[in-house]
Amino acid sequence: MKQITFILFILIRLSVFGQDNPTALAQPIVEEGKRLYKSEMASWYGTDIFLENYKDKANIGGYFSNTENGVAKCLFFSKGDQPKVIGTISFDSTYNTKTAQLDLTERDFTNAERDIYTIRKVALATIISDTLFKTYKNTRLNLIPLVYGNEKKVYVLTGTTENGVVIFGNDYLLTFDNENNLTSKKQLHKNIISINYGGRKEKGKEIEGTGHSHLPDTGDFITATDICTLMLYEKFTKWKQHTVFSKNYLNIWSCLTDQLVVIPLGSFHKIDKNQEKRNK
Repeated sequence: MKQITFILFILIRLSVFGQDNPTALAQPIVEEGKRLYKSEMASWYGTDIFLENYKDKANIGGYFSNTENGVAKCLFFSKGDQPKVIGTISFDSTYNTKTAQLDLTERDFTNAERDIYTIRKVALATIISDTLFKTYKNTRLNLIPLVYGNEKKVYVLTGTTENGVVIFGNDYLLTFDNENNLTSKKQLHKNIISINYGGRKEKGKEIEGTGHSHLPDTGDFITATDICTLMLYEKFTKWKQHTVFSKNYLNIWSCLTDQLVVIPLGSFHKIDKNQEKRNK
C-alpha cells in the first residue's frame, strides 16, 4: 500500500506541475459531471417526495430537474398537449428531504422550463425511434436535460433496477440549437460495464477501488456521465477511488474528495518500472 501511495504521489505532482496539465484540461468535464449529479439527486429525492404527496397519479406526465439561482429543483408536469407544472420540489446543497420545499401549485412553465421540457420531449421521441439507443435487461434509460450557458443538451444514462450494482456505459449525448432543434446525437461509451458492489469483498476486505477502460471512440478522459454515476453511488459502494484507463491517460477519481487527477500513461509506466528496479 505504501508503494502504491508513493507512486500516486509522484504521478500527481507530475500531473499538477507538468508543462501540459491533463488534470486542468479535464476540469470542464468534472464541472459538467457535477451538474449532472445535482440534477439526478434532485430527481431521485424529488420523485419520492412528490409521489408521497400528490394524489392524482393518472395526471402525471413526467418530470425533469434543473438548477435556478443555485437551487436544485425537480419539476413534475401534467399529461396532455399543453402540460402544466403540477409540483416543484426545491433542495439546498445537502439534498435533505426533511428540509426540501414542496409546492403543489399548478402553474405554467417559465420560458426556461419550457425549453427544458421541449428538448426532453424531443430526446424521448428520438430514443424511442432511433436504433442507436440500446436497452438491456434489468436496466432503464434515464434522461437528464441540461441547459447551461449557451448549451442545450440531454444526457442519457443507463440505470440499473437491481440492488448492489453500478453501471457505466451505454450512455448518450443529444445536443440542441437555440430553437430547441436536435443537432447531433452520439453514444459516449459503446459498451456497458456492470460492477457489483453489494456484499462483495476481496480477501475478506471491502473493495476500495474499481475501474473501467475507455475505447478510443470514447476519448482519453473520464466522461461527465462517469463522474455523475460515481457521485451518485460512491456513498453506497464505499469505494475510495475509481480509475478510468484510456489509450493515453490514467484518470483517477477520488470518491472521498470528488476530485480528479489525470496522468499520462507513459509517466505511469516509467515510474512503475523504476519502482520495480528499486525493489529488486
